[in-house]
Amino acid sequence: MTRSRPDVEDASFALLLTHDVDRPYKTYQSLYYAITGGGSASRSYHLSSLLSSTNPYWQFDRIASLEDELGVRSAFYFLSEQSLFRDRPPREWATMEGWMLYAGRYDLDDPRIREQIERLDAEGWEVGLHGSYESYRDADRLAAEKAELEAALGHSVQGGRQHHLNLEVPETWRRHRDLGLRYDSSLGSSDEYGFQHGHGIVRPFDDEFVVFPLTIMEQSLPDPGVDFETAWDACLDVLREAREQTAVATVLWHPRHFSSRDFPGHTRLYRRLIEHALEAGAWVGPPGEFYEEAGLEASNDGIKDLGRNRQ
Repeated sequence: MTRSRPDVEDASFALLLTHDVDRPYKTYQSLYYAITGGGSASRSYHLSSLLSSTNPYWQFDRIASLEDELGVRSAFYFLSEQSLFRDRPPREWATMEGWMLYAGRYDLDDPRIREQIERLDAEGWEVGLHGSYESYRDADRLAAEKAELEAALGHSVQGGRQHHLNLEVPETWRRHRDLGLRYDSSLGSSDEYGFQHGHGIVRPFDDEFVVFPLTIMEQSLPDPGVDFETAWDACLDVLREAREQTAVATVLWHPRHFSSRDFPGHTRLYRRLIEHALEAGAWVGPPGEFYEEAGLEASNDGIKDLGRNRQ
């Protein structure tokens, strides 16, 4: 039986759970995967997902149900990205980069998105800011995106992560702090997992603003749909190191990766990661709640050294 989450002062380490809401709708990806992926069964599935009223990337309910069952919460970072055909120059319309960055996105005015934001917030999940692709170097754009999200949410946000982990160090963090954000979690890699930036938080300005380095993005792991045990061994190595170092580990699972047909093994891996962390005595939850419970605004680097960066 999975243990309940301890208080911060009693925890062996912290596991911070985050989800970047990039693409809650599967659009042109259906055609792309049908052309490039696997055999006839795979092609048929992707084509059917393009035509079906069921959207395999819409996984909010599944994530919330899984986390609620385990007695934890997480952070969902919502994106307000530019539209390829509305906001970008025509020269980008036929480019692969243009489609990857700006096509098939969503709008915070979408009633279904608004409903999810309100529901998650009301039921104890953190809603945070996922800065758009160019906002890491554009203070005005980031401010507008923050204001738009807060209008949908009905109150201020505490932090978030930049899209594609884009950063200008330390200028991006200074912009975040100046906008009133308390933390950022953009420092990390989409290709490598592990504690590449120390075992705790970073205070770039030696004040109340903190950085939670990203420890695991799901796509940096071995594919659990191909070799689940190898993927789990990688996660287990991170959890063991986190416990040994009384660390703060931050993980990112994009909501679309909870689609079992599109990304087999990922939901099972995420569940096991949380279960094992709880069994090991970890504090598991969203960054904003950890910030508050660990008293990080007081610049004390966390209770009993939890969250201290010994880099």
